Amino acid sequence: MSDSLTRRGTAADAVAPRRPAPPRDRKHRTARIRSTRRRTTLVAFAMLAPALVVLVAMRVVPLFSAIGLSFQHVSLATGETTFDGLANYLYLFTDGNFYSMLVVTLVFNLILNPVIVVLSTALALLLVQHVPFVGVWRSMIFVPAAVPGAVVALIWSTALQPDGLVNGILQSVGLPAQPFLTSANQAAFSIGIMVTWGALGYWMIFIIAGLKDIPASLYEAASIDGAGWWRRLFAITLPLLKRPMAFVLIACTVGSFLLFAPVQILTKGGPNGSTNLIMYDIYNRSYLLGDIGVGQAEVVVLLVILSLIVALQFRMMKEDD
Repeated sequence: MSDSLTRRGTAADAVAPRRPAPPRDRKHRTARIRSTRRRTTLVAFAMLAPALVVLVAMRVVPLFSAIGLSFQHVSLATGETTFDGLANYLYLFTDGNFYSMLVVTLVFNLILNPVIVVLSTALALLLVQHVPFVGVWRSMIFVPAAVPGAVVALIWSTALQPDGLVNGILQSVGLPAQPFLTSANQAAFSIGIMVTWGALGYWMIFIIAGLKDIPASLYEAASIDGAGWWRRLFAITLPLLKRPMAFVLIACTVGSFLLFAPVQILTKGGPNGSTNLIMYDIYNRSYLLGDIGVGQAEVVVLLVILSLIVALQFRMMKEDD
């Protein structure tokens, strides 16, 4: 009888609601949670501090410095700076060479970047199939992306010379040698080929990652319904690759706007300004011509253009409802 009562009492205690903790215990628990969160936040900031310092020193400070210098005139004789208002911007926007440079830069980007996106997507679609030695092929395509841009430019500078490798191959098959870097019609095209060669492997990795995120069940259901490869490509693959492809397109465009080393090494903006992209024009105005104020005003214009591109990126990558 006593054992039965004991068991009943134990069961009643088990199902009985717990008493709320005293206010003092709740305050101590809240204080411990806040202390833990504060300690975690401090540790996170301490670990991020070196990167934040470098970011501020290398990005934020030069940004405000460029904005400030864009409103000033720097004397070449004495090095003194004087406030010049909007004179640098007025000079820039009344200079015909500035508009020619913008046209060259925009046309270069409008042609080059879609080509890179299409080719990198085609390679990604090929290399996610069951291809023999697929890992080796991926590595070989990615190798140019691991080479510094200046080294890539030097390699192509040697290959595209009048007596270089490319012209040697053309002449061996009976074709005439081409003025790749000395012709206004071919110089930008030659730089575009070099940039594409170096960028395909890098952007291909992002497209492959996007392809890996597509559920295999969608392809299985489409196959059961009788959809062929092309139908699955346009009905499933490309629609679900919208975000990765948009990211690649916008990021590739930003990288192309900042392209400098190939132009500096291969053509120096020529012939006849056909490869005078905006980054090289900034370098030319600031350091070769010594017009630092106008050069920094052009930096601000580039910043505005890139800001619009980033805004477009967020617009294109916005999730559908």
